[in-house]
Amino acid sequence: MVHPLRGRGRDGNALRVVADVTGERSGIVTPLERPVISRLRAVVPVLLLALACAGVAPPALADASHHVVSIARARTLPLGTVVTVAGTATTPSGAFESSLFDKGFAVQDRSAGIYVSVAVDLGVAPRAGVRVTGVLRDSSGLRVLVPADPAAVHVRGRGPAIHAEPLLTGAVGEAVEGLLVRVTGRITRAPESDLPYGSTFFVDDGSGELMIFVNVQTGIDLSGLAVGRTVRVTGFSSQFDTHYEVNPRFPADIAVRRS
Repeated sequence: MVHPLRGRGRDGNALRVVADVTGERSGIVTPLERPVISRLRAVVPVLLLALACAGVAPPALADASHHVVSIARARTLPLGTVVTVAGTATTPSGAFESSLFDKGFAVQDRSAGIYVSVAVDLGVAPRAGVRVTGVLRDSSGLRVLVPADPAAVHVRGRGPAIHAEPLLTGAVGEAVEGLLVRVTGRITRAPESDLPYGSTFFVDDGSGELMIFVNVQTGIDLSGLAVGRTVRVTGFSSQFDTHYEVNPRFPADIAVRRS
């Protein structure tokens, strides 16, 4: 099988995400946004008047209009929906920049995980507690959350520990997209360059072949990997176009098993 070029942006998906994360919005209100805006226009003046009469300073609009939902719930909502999620970061900022064209990171709670796409490096590290408000978008098949502004990302100390979910190579798919996962299998196809996006190799534990996509920013050295070697790979369960893959975050995420 020939691996398709990761021409993210040729179909316009990546370009739309970049426009969103830089805050250069078109000013067009989508049908999904209209009901939200209408409700806000009706409710906000009443709330502000009540608060003023009570002598209470009004809270920030974002805090008043968005409550935290589980990431699993957020993933079921239509694209274009504004949601707020909270959880623990599982990848460092910018680790997947060469393929996703941003400096985002992944966040996970007890229910699910999702990738947060931002244009600037917020210095988020794994285990950081994060609260994010953003718009649900699609990036070449991957469900992502795009904040309108970096200020919509709140990093708050350390979050609950997230342990990689052990999976069969053939089980990596839509149901686990966004999670931190771990697979173990034999290398069926040796590392191959897919620059400028990164490199690929494939593993299989007998349940199905799986692509491992290694982004440039991770600094992972693949020179010691060869067909037949058994490796354990930890990383973000991702999707590009119609196929699923695991994206390791740093060198320690790939461990070669001794024969």
